[in-house]
Amino acid sequence: MKARLRLLILAWLAACTLNPRSALAGSPPGPPWRGVHLMAPDAARLPLVQRAVVERLAPQGVNLIVFEINYRFAWRSHPELAQPGALTREQAREFASVCRSNHIRLIPLFNCLGHQSWAKQTAPLLAKYPEFDETPRIPPDNPGIYCRSWCPQHPEVNTVVFALMDELLEAFAADALHVGMDEVFLIGHEQCERCRGQDPAKLFARAVNDYHRHLVGERRVEMLMWGDRLLDDATMKYGEWEASRNGTAPAIELIPKDIIICDWHYEPRAEYPSVPFFQERGFRVLPSSWRNRDAALALLDYARAQNRGKVVGHLCTTWVGADQIARVLLGEGETAGEQPRQVVDALKACLARLAAEPVHPRD
Repeated sequence: MKARLRLLILAWLAACTLNPRSALAGSPPGPPWRGVHLMAPDAARLPLVQRAVVERLAPQGVNLIVFEINYRFAWRSHPELAQPGALTREQAREFASVCRSNHIRLIPLFNCLGHQSWAKQTAPLLAKYPEFDETPRIPPDNPGIYCRSWCPQHPEVNTVVFALMDELLEAFAADALHVGMDEVFLIGHEQCERCRGQDPAKLFARAVNDYHRHLVGERRVEMLMWGDRLLDDATMKYGEWEASRNGTAPAIELIPKDIIICDWHYEPRAEYPSVPFFQERGFRVLPSSWRNRDAALALLDYARAQNRGKVVGHLCTTWVGADQIARVLLGEGETAGEQPRQVVDALKACLARLAAEPVHPRD
């Protein structure tokens, strides 16, 4: 029996060595995630962020960083999509190495489908490929909308997007990718010749399934996404931001259950019903908080109480430049605004609570 067990262990280790991504799905349970979401800084500011990771985040127990890249990367497949100050492949590898040496899992985030503009600025994909736009007749300065979306049914959009995903996985040596997909308000729009009149839930599910097929099915990595568009606000009563009022919620019945749902809520509540809801539907859940300290602790504590074996830890989002967070963490943020200070305060409170009373290990 012992000899057989040794052989099985050696075989598993060999599989990990030859293809660590394919071994991931069958890996044993790990410790609960103590996660931080960081917005990728300009290339010149990455060393400051790395110092904060080594000197502050790792010693405080952080073992997961969700690193939101979007278009701040020097793409080789599509160099026309790189934003100014983009991180290089060499910087990505260095940052990934820093995280690994400090026992931190690094997961890049690339916003898919929605969040393709901000205020008057359209993101590079739709600026360079306007034919992918779900709402092509909205003027370039984006009046009257929150964020643009790309069309999930354009026959060529995924060819570009998958190339970007693959570059991030390779550059960061990542075994997972977060595809974003929060706050998608423009879907099935009448301006889109392919999507007008179609069921928003089916369109949303199609996009999710396309990304899952590529990432999990072909690349053999894990997939994470924000959960708000899968929640029906008529039931959840979260409001139109943290839940859906535009018909996407039924997509939850049409997508794979091995996706990790980052369930974000930023206001204090007595209950967060989506935490048990996602678990009941078979999903692993990563509750995600922001800058309100009381709300962050309320979500963390509620998720702990409602854990049915599928709460994988906790994620603290930041939503300001990672360099601003780094300065506050390092005690160099004398000129930092209120938001970075609030974010760091909530982050420290959550890490302290997790250290004292950790969420049960992941299943």
